[in-house]
Order: sequence, then structure tokens, then C-alpha cells
Amino acid sequence: MKKFEGILLCTDLDGTLLQSDHTVSRDNLDAISYFQREGGLFTFVTGRMPYFAEDVYETVTPNAPVACCNGGVIYDFRTREYVWKMELSKKARELVMQVIRQVEGVGLQINTFERVYFCQENSAMKWFRDITGMPNLVRNYDDVSEPIAKIVFGDEDEDHINAVMRILHSHPLAEQFDFIRSEYRLYEILPKGVSKGKGLEKLAEHLNIDMRKTIAVGDYNNDVPMIRAAGVGIAVANAVDEAKASADHITVSNDEHAIARIISDLEKGAFGI
Repeated sequence: MKKFEGILLCTDLDGTLLQSDHTVSRDNLDAISYFQREGGLFTFVTGRMPYFAEDVYETVTPNAPVACCNGGVIYDFRTREYVWKMELSKKARELVMQVIRQVEGVGLQINTFERVYFCQENSAMKWFRDITGMPNLVRNYDDVSEPIAKIVFGDEDEDHINAVMRILHSHPLAEQFDFIRSEYRLYEILPKGVSKGKGLEKLAEHLNIDMRKTIAVGDYNNDVPMIRAAGVGIAVANAVDEAKASADHITVSNDEHAIARIISDLEKGAFGI
């Protein structure tokens, strides 16, 4: 039996696997390759949709399907197929219209299962395209006919994001959806029951991996559910306080080859699995 056989290691991308310059370090790449050769299953759980996680996939080459859309979809890059996905209810339009009416200048993007549409532009939406390389596909919200995976509001102004949060959480339909802050500029509407923790559980089920043999690594609020759900939950040193408080262990920062450190610690028996 190989060293890491039966273990599933899942990591967030931005702020965790990716360094501050949005690259994956050679130390991390070498450690991931070693982990896989020794029987481990490595993948990532991300807020991104599959079509703008492909560059990372091609760099890292996970040997398991990827959980995307904050755990709302499981996608197998090898077969180019969705293993599992949850669609957003059409009732989300009522929440979106309420936010647009009350928060002037807020950015709005619609994530379908095939592409991202930009419905309201601002500096946060431009920033998003700059870091993901997504094309600026402009479309009115009501003209999006495809099934929707999630809706993202964006703004550089903290007061505007706080206003979006208040409006969504106080809406009469709020209990029919889940909400998450995936980055300080971004706030998302998700299908009810979607979280990175749910995505991790679906991955483990699909791969027939014991949840006690799962490791999840993250840095932000949307990583908390998977950190809590995993057999071993780990926060990087640069993580927000909520992620650190939820973790079983805190490792080095994303700029200090955190995934390589975790694999090294795992090999030394630090996590008891």
C-alpha cells in the first residue's frame, strides 16, 4: 500500500494554493506530484466555475474531479462532464432586482454552467475579469436563458457590500437560498444547501473516500464549511479569523508553500490519518 492511499486532499485556490502573484509555486507542484504518486487523491474546491479554473487545472493536474461554484458542482476535467450540480431557483430574480434598486452602482455577474455574463459593470467586475481572464460577455439579466449556477454581486466599497448583505438576508425569500462572501469585494447567491463542505462530502462520496480521511485547506469565509466538514481542517496563516477558528491546524501562508508543508507534515504523521 502506498503512503497516501485512501486520502483526499482538497485545497481552495485564491489565497491558499495560489501565491499572492496568482501562481503555484514549484515547491507545491513537486509536493502534489509526490502525493499523487504515493496514492493520494488531490483536487481543489473553489468558488470559481470550471471554465475559469482550467488554467490552474492544467498547471496542477488534479487526479480527482474538482468541486467548483463554492461546492455547487462537481466537474471532471478528464471527461469534460459535470458529475453533479445544483441549479439556482428562478426566484432569485426577485432578490437581484431588490439589490439593484437599492444599491447604486453595484456590479452584477451571472454564472451559468458554461459561461459568465456581466450584467452591471463597475471596478469590482473589471478586477474579477483581470484576475480570471474571463471575457467581458455583456448581457441583461432577463436575457440569460440558461440554467444559473450562482449570482455574484461585486463592489469595492465595504458599505455597498454590507448593504447587499442586509438586503439579501432580510428578503422574504432569503430562506430559500444560501449566501456567501467569497472575497471582500464579492457576495454571492447560491442554491439552498450549497457550500464547500457539501462539495467536499459529494466528492468523497463519489470517490468512495472515508470523510475521516479527507483534508481541506482554505483561507476565507467560504472555506469554513469544508474546513469544518473535513477529517482534518487546515487554515493557512494568512486566513481570516473565522477560518482559523474553524480549523484543526494552522499552517504556513500561501506564499510559503502551504500545500507542500501540509504534505510533509502528513507524511510525518502530524494529522493522525
